[in-house]
Parts: sequence; structure tokens; C-alpha cells
Amino acid sequence: MAEKHKNRTFLRLTDGEQLVLLVFLNILAGAAAGLIALALWARWDKWLDFSYKFIRARAPWFWILPLIWALLMFNLYDLRRGRSWRDIILDILKGAGIGAVLYLLVYFNSGTGSLPRRSILYFLIVAIPITIFLQLIYQRLVSGHVLLRSVLVVGAGEAGDVVMKVIRSFDPPPLEVVGLVDDDPDKRGQLFHGTEVLGDSNDLIRLAAEYGITDVIVAIMGPMKGSMFQALLDAQQQNVEIIRMPVLYEQLTGRVPIHHLESDWLLRSFVDEIGSSGFYTLSKRLVDILSGLIGILLMLLILPIVGAAIIIDSGLPVLFSQTRMGKGGQHYELWKLRTMMQDAEADGKAHWAQQDDPRVTRVGRWLRKMHLDEFPQFINILQGEMSLVGPRPERPELVAELEKHIPFYRARLLVKPGATGWAQVRYTKGASIEGSDEKLEFDLYYIKHRSLLMDLWIILKTFGSILGFKGE
Repeated sequence: MAEKHKNRTFLRLTDGEQLVLLVFLNILAGAAAGLIALALWARWDKWLDFSYKFIRARAPWFWILPLIWALLMFNLYDLRRGRSWRDIILDILKGAGIGAVLYLLVYFNSGTGSLPRRSILYFLIVAIPITIFLQLIYQRLVSGHVLLRSVLVVGAGEAGDVVMKVIRSFDPPPLEVVGLVDDDPDKRGQLFHGTEVLGDSNDLIRLAAEYGITDVIVAIMGPMKGSMFQALLDAQQQNVEIIRMPVLYEQLTGRVPIHHLESDWLLRSFVDEIGSSGFYTLSKRLVDILSGLIGILLMLLILPIVGAAIIIDSGLPVLFSQTRMGKGGQHYELWKLRTMMQDAEADGKAHWAQQDDPRVTRVGRWLRKMHLDEFPQFINILQGEMSLVGPRPERPELVAELEKHIPFYRARLLVKPGATGWAQVRYTKGASIEGSDEKLEFDLYYIKHRSLLMDLWIILKTFGSILGFKGE
């Protein structure tokens, strides 16, 4: 089964290097589109010669346009998301749409003649096909295995099963699995998820050299034989990267594998790493205050219209509050616009929200699609009970139930809950205990890896969801 991998040459690029390549391609697309747009603007609208002098005098904003375009293409930087060409084109169009909306907001609030119109239109018309073309080149490199890493999986047991399932869930696959290694002699030569167990620890170095292995994934959660440990050290000395299963799981899925963690790994890799810098904490609070003020202002602007629609559709009240559990398990009152019938929980018990929930009113359904029902939460953000980005707050009754079924569930209370979060932009299934299991994996990943850049990415994704009416 592994014969086709022999003597193959792989260009080894890490995820970070692939991300840099994608950003560079989008900056290149933005720069090329900007130059073409300015040339068209100079020729068709200004009847001037296109030159460096023209750019400096009439379009100084050109120099930051490629960077803005690269930022708007944030959806393309999710390396582990299996996407069709339809998805890629839609992501490019969404980014262009967000840019157009933001530009129009700035344009109509600026002085007459202070910002161009046609040149930006030319830019969008040109930038979209150029970006699609460069994505075609990148995707051809990936699908042709030029950028793929070739790997051996050590361990054909439960953890190995998780690794293989995750890798096989992507199309195209993020890694080229050459084969597996396991010290159980009964497994040698057997197929595991369609891939052959090629040998044991004594064969690891030979196999790495023979098949041009770039990475070894260690999928052993229990005790490891001394011979296997020594083989891994020897492989590392041969410039083969050693990756533990939980780390790979995080890289591929953006989640923490809560059902495949040992307690000491949790302490070393999660609890010890959740601390954040003082700069991040201060910056995050400043962003919360600014967003809280802007959000409350927007809420006051839409409240008369939305409030009247709610009253006409289903009567009073317009606003309602619910007790939620915040950082450290502290209770607070979360505010929302009412989207359900008044007697949605007539039995007095907390119920899971459902997709196409029959309790949601007609107006409420539209408010949820546009996320307008969440705007009163900016009050909670301004008061410091919530943050703009973080795990979604849950009701105390549901937290008590979830703690009985899901390991480490209370760990999500180590940070402030958020109006939006990593789980909200990555998880698309309905609410349930099983769904909360997967959402917790996303939440713990966010807590462990949170940063200003990650928060910005989540905010942009949320903004795209609002424009796409993807709320539930």
C-alpha cells in the first residue's frame, strides 16, 4: 500500500509558512489590482498619465490597499477547512462585500470629493478574478501534494484511530500519511483505516529515510516502550519533526481533544498556558469599552423600529434578561431583545435552543439571523461582565447538567464569556449535550491560544456572518 510513496520528494512547508504564502498571494493580488485600477482611473476618468507622481498626488491610500485586501480575505487563511471551489469563490466575494460595505460607510460620512468612487469599483472588479487565479495556483500546489508533509503515525490504537479519522475528514487531506508504526507484532502488515502498519520501533528510522518522512505523529496515550522513545529521539536528530496527537488535533481542528487527554497533559499544556499578558488584558478591555459604547449607540438607533416590530408581532416585553454564569462561576443578568414567545419556558425549566425553534416569533427569527437580538449584551460588555470575544455564556442550570456529562466543562469559566467566540464562528450544529461537547473543545482551544489577532479574526468572521444572515 505504501509503494507509491517511495522516493517521493516533498516540499516541507509548515502551517505558518503556508499561511505566510497565502497572505503574500493576497497582498500580491491587492497590489496588482490596485495598479490596474489606478491606471484605469487615470486614463478613463482623469485623462492623466499614470505614474508614481499620480499615485503620490491623487491616491496616497494605494500603499495600504493591498494590506487591507489581504486582511479582508481572512476566510482563506483557514488551512484545515475542506472547501470546494464554490466555497473559495464565495469566501472571496464575502471579503470583497465586507470591504465594500465598510468603504461605503466611511465614504458617506466623509466630505464631498474627499474619497474616490470609481477607482475603488475598478479595484474590486479586478481584485476578485486575480485573487481567484492565485488561489487556483495555490490549490493546485496543495492538491498536487507539492506542499503536503509526509508522515508516519506511531500507534495503531485508540489515539491512532482519532488521528486517522481527523486527517481523512479533510478534502484535500492536510497530510500525506505514508503508513503506521506499532510495537504490537499482530498489527504488522495489517490495514488501519486503509493504511498499512509498516513496522515497529526498530523500523522507524529506516522507514523515515526510505519514504522521505517529514513528520512523525505520536498517537500513544499510555506507557511507551523505551525502544520506541529512543527511536523517536533518533528520528528527531534526523530533522524529522515529532508531533504529539493532542497537538496535531489542535492544529487540524482548532479544538482541544477533551476525551483523549491525560490529566498531566492538561495541567502542563492547558492550565500552565492560559495566562495572558498584561498588554493583551488591557487591550482587550479597551476594545470591550469601545465596542460597548458603539454597540449601545447602535442599539439606541435601532431600538424604536425593532421594538415596535416586536410589540406588533407578539406584544411586550421588548427586552428580557436571563441569569448566566460568567468568569469564575459568578452569576449575572444577560440582556437580549426578546425573540421567543412570552411563555417559551412555561414549565419554569431551562430548555435547549433548537434549530428552527418553534418558540421563536416571526420577528425574532429575523432578529436572530442578523444577530440584532444580541445588541443589548453590549450593556454587559461595558459593565465588565462579558467581553466582546469569549466563550458564550450558559445558564447555571445547563452548566450543572453539562458538568455531569462532559469532562473539564467548568474550565471554560476561566475567562469572561463573550458576545461572540471561536466556537460560534467554527461550530454550526444545533444545541445539545453532544454539541456542547464539541463546542467546549473549541472554547478551550480559544482560552489556550487567545490573542488580539485571534480576537480580530473572530470579529471579522462574526461580521461576515451578520452580513450573510447566518444567525440562528
